[in-house]
This record gives sequence, structure tokens and C-alpha cells, in this order.
Amino acid sequence: MVAPVGPGAAAAAYRAAQSVGTGAEATPAGGTSFGALLDQVTHGALDAGHAADATSAAALTGQGGVTEVVMAVSKAELALQTAVAVRDRVVAAYQDVMRMPI
Repeated sequence: MVAPVGPGAAAAAYRAAQSVGTGAEATPAGGTSFGALLDQVTHGALDAGHAADATSAAALTGQGGVTEVVMAVSKAELALQTAVAVRDRVVAAYQDVMRMPI
């Protein structure tokens, strides 16, 4: 079971999603499409994971500190928890739509 996302983490994820707007495909209303936004957020989560890996490797070779590793791993963990929470909500919404009578 996934741990619930706290209000602070949800607010941070919302602010991060709002700041992601460069390079996304535009919708007719002038906003970004949902798919492009999900793509950017997914790449952000992957980048956080790669940064955590690089920071951990640097610490193992003596080029980084424990504090940087902990911060990078925490950011990657938060990004993963947020992605899982969003996925769960999307799946639940899809299941609700599929249960609707025609």
C-alpha cells in the first residue's frame, strides 16, 4: 500500500506542475495538454531518480557528502510517491467512468 501524500507534498507537486509549461504542446484554449503535462512530470521524476543515482555514486567515490545524498534520494522518493498517487487517481477515475451506465 502506498503511503498517503501529505498536504505539503501535494502543494509542492502542484507548484511544480504549474511551473512546467515550457515546450509543451498547446491546446486550442492556450493551455498545455494533459498528455504533455504528464510527460513532463514523468521526465521530471526520472531526472530526480537519475540525479539521486549520480549523487550516490559521487558520494561513494568521496566527491559528495551524505547530506546531498539524503536530499537527492528524498526528492526522488517524493517524485515517485507523487507519480504513484496520480496514477492511482487516474486508474480510479477510469474505472468509475467504465462503471457508468450508458
